Amino acid sequence: MQIIDLHCDALLKLYESKGKVKFRDSLELDTNYERLVAGGVKVQAFAIFIYPDIKSDQKFQVALDQIHYFYTDVLANNPNMKHIKEWSDFDQLKEGEIGAVLTLEGVDAIGNDLQKLSILHQLGVRSIGLTWNNANLAADGAGEPRGAGLTTFGKEIVQFNNDHKILTDVSHLCEKAFWDVMEEARYPIASHSNARALCNHVRNLHDEQAKAMFEKNGLIHVVYCPQFVKEQGDVTIDDLIKHIDHFCALGGEKQIGLGSDFDGIMTKVQGLEDASKYPNLINELLKRYSEDTVKGFAYQNFLDYRPK
Repeated sequence: MQIIDLHCDALLKLYESKGKVKFRDSLELDTNYERLVAGGVKVQAFAIFIYPDIKSDQKFQVALDQIHYFYTDVLANNPNMKHIKEWSDFDQLKEGEIGAVLTLEGVDAIGNDLQKLSILHQLGVRSIGLTWNNANLAADGAGEPRGAGLTTFGKEIVQFNNDHKILTDVSHLCEKAFWDVMEEARYPIASHSNARALCNHVRNLHDEQAKAMFEKNGLIHVVYCPQFVKEQGDVTIDDLIKHIDHFCALGGEKQIGLGSDFDGIMTKVQGLEDASKYPNLINELLKRYSEDTVKGFAYQNFLDYRPK
């Protein structure tokens, strides 16, 4: 079964290794090419992430450096990796090809300069989260105690996203900023979030937030980070599926997807340690849901609700 995975941090590992880690087969990567093939991944989203402690005047260059590895290693060294630049490109992928989408996890890299955001868009960024866990000039993240909403600049970014059919990712926002995005965004998505009712972590979504996403034709892609799945103890695929069950109970069966956070997490769900293990998840889902419903979770829901 084909998989669309909306979040991984492979570019950060490629950047930090200065090219020593190779996308094709380096075992350091949960989402290397060989593992994507083994897991049946049809489209992988690659996040650009910049640590908050990097000096402000260096952050945009770090973003460009990660994009450099996307072009020179992920794409150039693997002919079957195809750059997704338009939402219609999903439909053009041939047998054996894997789509690759650039996303931005936090807008720290652009400072207060929308022109830099335009450059990132031209380079292929198609989903933008306003924050990571910290605060920046656009909004407060989930880890910022102040918990403020969108700034005027943050609203300008969401409008830019709307105008260019870019997804606005709510996964790392604080609650106030989330609700501001709900008022502003035409294409909201939670690329890697779970249900707070099952795991009380600040990165997860309350039921009211999930319902708001579903009502606005947004998608929620469940994340495999064990700390976001279960508050304590070993975490299994069954524990992860409980979050899918919960979102279905809230009316989101047709708007649930997958957002692994592979290469951005240190610990793993048992049986779901890297992208090659996707069949384990699919097989467990097929024990509980119809094949069409599981196809929805795996890829079809995203295709149905992507920007048109």
